[in-house]
Amino acid sequence: MTRGRRWLIGIIGVLAALAVAWAIINEIMPGWYARLLYPLNNVSTLQGAARRERLDPALIAAVIQVESKWDPGAVSHADAVGLMQLEPETARFIAGRPTAPAGDPNRLQDPVVSIGYGAWYLRYLIDQTGSVPAALVAYNAGLENLSAWRRRATAGGHAFRIPEDVPFPETRAFVHNVLNDAGIYRRAYADEMKPRIPGYAVTTTTSG
Repeated sequence: MTRGRRWLIGIIGVLAALAVAWAIINEIMPGWYARLLYPLNNVSTLQGAARRERLDPALIAAVIQVESKWDPGAVSHADAVGLMQLEPETARFIAGRPTAPAGDPNRLQDPVVSIGYGAWYLRYLIDQTGSVPAALVAYNAGLENLSAWRRRATAGGHAFRIPEDVPFPETRAFVHNVLNDAGIYRRAYADEMKPRIPGYAVTTTTSG
């Protein structure tokens, strides 16, 4: 075997070992690695909104990560705005409620407004739907779609199941990604993600 061939095989071996090590790190997602991929900003605002709305901070952080990747200026194709990607109509609805958080609904690109309004809306949807997964379905697809899918499941003789009874691939992916990322945020930012609430929110009902 020539020296050049041995050198090439050695390089391939090193690259293969590095690839295996990287795959293992990516799979176990240790905290230091997760923090490289999952940023956390506006911590005090996030913690305050979580306490006020009885939500686990990790849930709010995960919604922000999935919705906007922490870009406060993000605007979607559906005109959803800000960190938590609320539509202006939704923000106006929130502003008109007696328990609305402080902030101008026209300033959704302000992280304080977006997090406050987004956390309030999550709490509202959890109260309306009875569970965090169902609330996430409604957050992405709307309460009307969720209600229609629940009626369809009932007509089919079974309780509404997530994700099986959600026909929108985008919504199924949204729910999966938020719940997955919430777990990552809990591990990566253990000190900041308190209080840790089982199920990510205080709930009083147990429906779908």
